[in-house]
Amino acid sequence: MADIVETAVNAGYFKTLLKAVDISGLTETIKSPGPYTIFAPTDDAFANLPQETLDSLLQNSEKLKRIVAYHVAFGDVRSDDLAQLDEAETVEGSVVAIESSNGKIKVNDANVIKTDILTDNGVIHVIDGVLMPAILAGH
Repeated sequence: MADIVETAVNAGYFKTLLKAVDISGLTETIKSPGPYTIFAPTDDAFANLPQETLDSLLQNSEKLKRIVAYHVAFGDVRSDDLAQLDEAETVEGSVVAIESSNGKIKVNDANVIKTDILTDNGVIHVIDGVLMPAILAGH
């Protein structure tokens, strides 16, 4: 099996996320043994951000690092476990809200559209939105 970064590269629809991980300097963290759970926005999710917001983030590595780290939770949290949780602590330091109802899972306001992509050092859950830590949401 591949690690989280290699798995995301191979999937082909996380190009913007991988670019953000690279710019933010978190590649080595996400390649480390972990385990980590990544809530991974697709390229389409990033495309839903206003272009100027995305451009601004990609040019601000400190802010970008907080946002990328906010998509990474500690541990190997599979969908069965997610359904039991109300929140998860992120590498960024704050928590994401997790809501499960009618067989669907949401992380903050993003829908989990694919679960349990297993990797050597954790698991990827694909989401349809970009998560923003509360401290940056208004910026």
